[in-house]
Amino acid sequence: MARRALVLVDLQNDFCEGGSLAVAGGAEVARRISEYVAAHATEYATVVATADWHVDPGEHFSDHPDYVDSWPPHCRVGTDGADFHPAAGPAVGVASAVFRKGRDAAAYSGFEGLAGPDSSPIGLAKWLWEQQIDEVDVVGLATDHCVRATALDAADQGFATRVLLTLTAGVARDTTETALAQLHAAGVTLEGEPVLTG
Repeated sequence: MARRALVLVDLQNDFCEGGSLAVAGGAEVARRISEYVAAHATEYATVVATADWHVDPGEHFSDHPDYVDSWPPHCRVGTDGADFHPAAGPAVGVASAVFRKGRDAAAYSGFEGLAGPDSSPIGLAKWLWEQQIDEVDVVGLATDHCVRATALDAADQGFATRVLLTLTAGVARDTTETALAQLHAAGVTLEGEPVLTG
């Protein structure tokens, strides 16, 4: 029987309303994910979370961002913006591990993140393999950036990958539509109707 993991992507204050890089509907997505986890956690062998975790990511931060390769400062370690949004608390609370990414450089995919002690951190792919995971569901923020990158990497690592679109929100309509096309082309299953803004 296949073992499935749920990956909660970047449900942090800075990506929700009031944050420095807010996604429209981000807090509502966090709330819906917590409801989903409460109802469906037993369907998963494990739940994990990812988080942007920036100290000095270089050109990833800019006072004049292009919103492609550079962004306003966000999710700085030690700030409220890097904390998980309160509405995501019930979901993140059941996570077996949190994979933090982007400390010193740009990072979009949860598979670039590390969990565990500084002396022996582990990456998401290895961690999932050790848990004998075959399938991955991806939810969170934002559809067109970190959800996209995480799902593409999951598929590339050989996991049967599904994005639950009603539990995501995108930054912009055009980039979200492009991301969905890329995910489809990579063999990622897209379930539900996308939340498109902009």
